[in-house]
Amino acid sequence: MRLVRKRLRGKRTADEVLASLTVRARAQGVGTAAGLCGDWFGSQAVLAPEVRPAPAADPFFPFRGQPEPPGDGAVGGGWFGYLSYDLTDPSGRATGIPRAVWSWADHVLRLDTEGQWWFEALGPGADPAEFEALLAAPSPRLRWAPARLDRPLPHTEAIKACVHAIEAGELFQANICTRFTGRFAGDPAGLFAEGVRTLAPRRAAYLEGDWGAIVSLSPELFLARQGLSVRSTPIKGTLPRRGPADDHLRARLRESVKDVAENVMITDLVRNDLGRVCEVGSVRVPDLLTVRPAPGVWHLESTVEGQLRGTDEDLLRATFPPGSVTGAPKIRALDLIAELEPGPRGVYTGAVGLVSPVAGLELNVAIRTFEIAAGRIALGVGGGITADSDPQAEWAECLHKAAPLERLLAAG
Repeated sequence: MRLVRKRLRGKRTADEVLASLTVRARAQGVGTAAGLCGDWFGSQAVLAPEVRPAPAADPFFPFRGQPEPPGDGAVGGGWFGYLSYDLTDPSGRATGIPRAVWSWADHVLRLDTEGQWWFEALGPGADPAEFEALLAAPSPRLRWAPARLDRPLPHTEAIKACVHAIEAGELFQANICTRFTGRFAGDPAGLFAEGVRTLAPRRAAYLEGDWGAIVSLSPELFLARQGLSVRSTPIKGTLPRRGPADDHLRARLRESVKDVAENVMITDLVRNDLGRVCEVGSVRVPDLLTVRPAPGVWHLESTVEGQLRGTDEDLLRATFPPGSVTGAPKIRALDLIAELEPGPRGVYTGAVGLVSPVAGLELNVAIRTFEIAAGRIALGVGGGITADSDPQAEWAECLHKAAPLERLLAAG
């Protein structure tokens, strides 16, 4: 496979370029655009001008084959897509959109950390000059109608039932979620572009197709694999974020017995998951309990690393769905979630990202994620429940997490 690279002139932001690529793809009838923005593959953005869907019975087909040696920062292209949580829901429920979608891109535009745009392709074909012209042209404004989400009743009874299960020794922690829904009219790509511009999420991802669209404004990395090096950065522990003067909240989060316990348990679960497919002795935790900002909240974040001894498929089958949005032990948590949550999660708490034959793979945890289909929009919200959880406080945490996205949707 021959990698083609060309430096491009132009200083458009990632959200502006994705809007331009979306309009271009629709006008030329070349499928749809896709994009990753924030912190992906050591870059600020990886955008696909056009992706071609590849229906397949096996949702894990892009992960086959042996990992390649580490590259030099280029991405080139690959499979953009998602795995929904519904793939592993023991109840078999689903929201109606496909449980997995993967679409191929043989060329991308990549924005590096220095603000330089690159055209990259997995072979000859596309014309870099067209995209250099696009970077010089005004960016379109994609709009959507202001909308509000209908909230279900607080899921405090489900939280209480989860606490009782923990007290009975069935498990240590479970992530209990609910779903806000509403009507949506307009362009999902505009919603994503504005979310990237105003919220600056670290792991944002956009996909669309005949089935609908995914607007993921996630702060969380599920998996990154370059060469044989694997990394996961679970988030657990949350407090509302009010502004630059709330450093006392950062300290409070780091000192919270409940939040620290929540994070440490999930970090241990991720360590065990990676230990199933990594070289013996290679799994370590280089970063534990770091306080990081996310839209509307502070989070506790830890990092687990290891050296893979199998394929990407082995890695995904050992770790999916992400531990931070299921619980510990994971199998009992999956069963309890199916018992206590009234409906399917869909893509929410699954994973969205890119599998590249040149750069490896990176997937987010699909939290802070809108699922849009057939004129409807849904937003999953939830949190980790431990023995110390207070149901009203857990519901308030859901509202804090959802608030920035609700404001974004209402702005139109």
